[in-house]
Amino acid sequence: MHSHRLVRFFICLLCFSFLSASAPAIADEKEEDGSHIQPDNLYPRVAMHTSMGKFVIELNRYKAPITVNNFLRYVDKRMFNNTIFHRVESDYVIQGGGYTVDMKEKPDFGDIFNESGNGLKNDYYSVAMARQVDPHSANRQFFINMNDNDGLNPGRSWGYTVFGTVIEGTEILDKINQVETHYRPLLRMQHVPKEPIILENVVLLPEL
Repeated sequence: MHSHRLVRFFICLLCFSFLSASAPAIADEKEEDGSHIQPDNLYPRVAMHTSMGKFVIELNRYKAPITVNNFLRYVDKRMFNNTIFHRVESDYVIQGGGYTVDMKEKPDFGDIFNESGNGLKNDYYSVAMARQVDPHSANRQFFINMNDNDGLNPGRSWGYTVFGTVIEGTEILDKINQVETHYRPLLRMQHVPKEPIILENVVLLPEL
């Protein structure tokens, strides 16, 4: 009887050790949603260094927490670096974040929930998530509104989630807005800049 009790004791000890060792990994996995990045900052700022100059975006975690956390994890892992703005539709949108310079699609963390009902509008210089027809299909591509695009706001159907606004460098976006574009038939893409506009580096700025 004594030997059986000893065996059970060691089995319990091993189980406890395994669960204790596993706990940090589970916590780390939860942090992968980006919520650990400047966790107490409702309005993080990121600087976007492009081949045409720098602009700064202020994110709105208060109104779009899922979207901002998702965006920040791409910034944190440098996954926006050396991507391009592949769509420049003059006086409408500047879209990027998803393709390399040679037009290869970048990997993503998966789709996120649509937060377009948060009260933020697709106004001039606001930043929103790009998506497919499925309203919950946004992952890493984003766009800057180059007009007051009321048609992108929610109404009877889902809209496009606004999660920030450009607070510095709007003149850079005005220059990008005017670049010459063309159609890429092999990729079936319209409004592609003839000269690549590279998003060279995206940096999370210190908290104010």
